[in-house]
Amino acid sequence: MAKGDRIWTNARLATLDPGQPGLGIVEKGAIAARDGRILFAGPAADLPSAALAGAGTIDCEGRWITPGLIDCHTHLVHAGNRAREFEMRLAGASYEEIARAGGGIVSSVTNVRAADEDTLIRESLPRLDALLAEGVTTVEIKSGYGLTIADELKMLRAARALAGKRDVAVATTWLGAHATPAEYKGRNGGFLREVVLPGLEAAHAEGLVDAVDGFCEGIAFSPDEMRLVFDAAQKLGLRVKLHADQLSNLHGAALAASYGALSADHLEYTDDEGAAAMARTGTVAVLLPGAFYFIRETKKPPVELFRKHGTHIALATDNNPGTSPLTSLLLTMNMGATLFALTVEECIVGITREAARALGRLDTVGTLEAGKQADLAIWDITEPAELVYRIGFNPLHARIRAGRDATI
Repeated sequence: MAKGDRIWTNARLATLDPGQPGLGIVEKGAIAARDGRILFAGPAADLPSAALAGAGTIDCEGRWITPGLIDCHTHLVHAGNRAREFEMRLAGASYEEIARAGGGIVSSVTNVRAADEDTLIRESLPRLDALLAEGVTTVEIKSGYGLTIADELKMLRAARALAGKRDVAVATTWLGAHATPAEYKGRNGGFLREVVLPGLEAAHAEGLVDAVDGFCEGIAFSPDEMRLVFDAAQKLGLRVKLHADQLSNLHGAALAASYGALSADHLEYTDDEGAAAMARTGTVAVLLPGAFYFIRETKKPPVELFRKHGTHIALATDNNPGTSPLTSLLLTMNMGATLFALTVEECIVGITREAARALGRLDTVGTLEAGKQADLAIWDITEPAELVYRIGFNPLHARIRAGRDATI
């Protein structure tokens, strides 16, 4: 094995191998890595003798190893915060009153437009660091708070730059169709033609975009408007995803599935038809309990429908300044279990294998299998359920990225 190659022994593995039942548990396991990729993951007794030659060995002392965690839906790059707006809501202010005071998404747009790229990077790093401290090795980051071509590109450049500041994989998503800015009020079509579509082309030309997203809702963009965006994405060879069915049922889940979307996200109002369509196309249902909790939603996503149809389920923080200022995937799992009645297995699968699927990266990350990148999280726990059960406690022992110890 090449210099720097390593073997982790005396470990208990949750491989998340889809060919194995449950979490793919191996009680007396070992992982060998070469050139940043997994050479072997399985029972230590089956470890090939050739893997031992020249490799550094780490005794895990019975600790658990899972794949590195994946946060597959965030708005992590933004400027400022909306804590004052939160305080106003607690005091009984209505959405209209908050908006008149300069709150809501207008506040975030104003802050992003006023910030330069360095400011966005500096303000976003602490949020990213909080995720990495819990074992995250891949994170998705969306644009969507600039709402001009220049400001949306600025957000994506900042997101890409974060991967140079920290040892983490960053997937970037163009979310130009997030909201209509004040200067285009009542002119969604003009905004799409003049900002969203040409901005997408510019982002793609600059290599800044991995996928394309939008907000399909009565307060945002209609299904027909989202089709314009998705058609443009497909012409560029980009996969799509969608904020869908969060506040009403505009059949966004079925729309996303009709385009073979990577994921549809939120989904509180998704119906049987939408769940079935997603299952047929492999579109992942990304549930966001942080937003559900923060805005005191009462309509839960239809988990039983997703189970019935075999729809893949992922979880994510939805980190954003207005409706989910959450920077903990561990807490996200607990919320998924307590608020949405997900099982321990569904929660852990949801921030590893299914989160990787939701980013179109399951071929490289999300499970502990030979050939995958050696992104690992090593935990001081006695059983996997602890990762979901505890609140405000971080049992991470080590974070490994591409076979290397990864500090924040």
